[in-house]
Amino acid sequence: MTTYAPSAAETAVRTSDGALLAVTVLAPLGAPSGSTVVLAHGWAAARRVWGTVADRLIRSGHRVVLYDQRGHGASSAGREPFGIARLGADLGAVVDHVDAPDAVVVGHSGGGFAALSYVSSGARALRGLVLLGTAAHDQDTPDSEVRMMGSALFSRALRRPALGRLLLGQTMGKGADRRAMEVNRQMFAATAPSVRADAFRSSRGMDLREALGSVRVPAVVLAGAGDRVIAPALGRAVAEALPKARFEEVPGAGHMLPLEAPWAVVRAVRDLAG
Repeated sequence: MTTYAPSAAETAVRTSDGALLAVTVLAPLGAPSGSTVVLAHGWAAARRVWGTVADRLIRSGHRVVLYDQRGHGASSAGREPFGIARLGADLGAVVDHVDAPDAVVVGHSGGGFAALSYVSSGARALRGLVLLGTAAHDQDTPDSEVRMMGSALFSRALRRPALGRLLLGQTMGKGADRRAMEVNRQMFAATAPSVRADAFRSSRGMDLREALGSVRVPAVVLAGAGDRVIAPALGRAVAEALPKARFEEVPGAGHMLPLEAPWAVVRAVRDLAG
């Protein structure tokens, strides 16, 4: 049995275009008995979204790597525009930095876009891929939503706890825990408006389905049955495009699976890590 007394190391990865990505590496006391798991969060979130997931993975003996996407949390933006291919390259830089060629990569929402871009670009083989509330196509965010994400009015509303939770209500399932809703609001409010707008604009025209046909990494695709942000049917399409994937809906959950159903995420990692 793994003794639960994790070590933690804070580090940073400099990308090829000059962004500095904040990275946390967590490991159980002694030699990890499981694979390295790299966690990539979605738009307007941060490393803290993985708190419960990371805790349970460490208790299971895994080395866990968390990082803030560029422009989010403690990570800076680089010279290149915020884009899906760029985010895939960022993920690759993190995987290389922590020397984890056999990692299980977990990507939520926009982090899933990054993971799909990474594996479809001919990246080195991973042990597995867990995709949460994500898609490979049909993510053309309307101009009105992009403008809202970047607006000062929306930012002020997000800073008011009750109003912010109400505005972000569609991101969670109907029975979501209030504490999880508050964590979601805090992360959204802490993300710079320009970064929110750039992130939501970045997936326009994305269609990775054809490229995924050559990806041989075993994958599990999870979707909240009540996801009103990215429809579960789009997650099913990802699983159909990947040759070695299975799809599963999580009853009662919405879009924020790392907060709403951490047990489902951990179970998927265990299935792939062996």
